[in-house]
Amino acid sequence: MKHREGGPAPDPVDVRLGARLAELRGEHGRPLGELAERSGISRSTLSRAERAETSPTASLLNRLCAVYGRTMSQLLSEIEAEPAPVVWAADQPVWQDRASGFVRRSVSPPHGGLRGELVEGRLDAGADIAYDRPPVPGLEQHIWVLKGVLAVTARDVEHRLGGGDCLRLRVWGPTRFRCPGPEGVRYVLAVVRP
Repeated sequence: MKHREGGPAPDPVDVRLGARLAELRGEHGRPLGELAERSGISRSTLSRAERAETSPTASLLNRLCAVYGRTMSQLLSEIEAEPAPVVWAADQPVWQDRASGFVRRSVSPPHGGLRGELVEGRLDAGADIAYDRPPVPGLEQHIWVLKGVLAVTARDVEHRLGGGDCLRLRVWGPTRFRCPGPEGVRYVLAVVRP
C-alpha cells in the first residue's frame, strides 16, 4: 500500500483496522455514501480510515460501532488474533487516539460465550472525549477510577470520580469522558453487553 510520499508508513494496527472497517461495510452492503449519512462522518474521512491514511479517533470508531451494532472492544478484538483464556499483560492490545490523548488497553477482550470485558483507560490532563451515542443501546458499564480524576457525563448529569470511585450505568444516549487534571487519569471500564 502506498502512503503519502515522504510520510511515515501507516501503523500496522491502523492498516488492520482500516481493512476490517472496509470488510464490515461490504458485509453490511453499505455504499460509502450511505455509511457517511448513517454515521455522520464524511465520505472522505471514511475512505481515508479504510485505507489507513489516517488514524481513526475514538469518536469516529464509536459512530461506526453504533452503525454496525458492536462495541469498540468487539471491533478492536476483530483485528487481533483469536483471544486465549489467559490474556498475558504483554499480549493485551493497546490502541491510542493521539488526537485526544486517550490510551485504551484491552485487558480482557471480548471472547465467544462471554458478555463482559475489561478495558484500562488513560486520559491525559485536559483530554475530553464525547460519544454521541452508545455503540450498543443499553450497554452496561462500570467505570472504576484507579488514579486521578475522571468526569463522566451521562443523561446530562456529570459524575466527578476520584481514585477508588466507581460509576455504574446503562448507556442509552450520549456520554462524555473528561480528565479535568491537573494530572492524567487511569481507570478500569467493565463492559457487559445486553
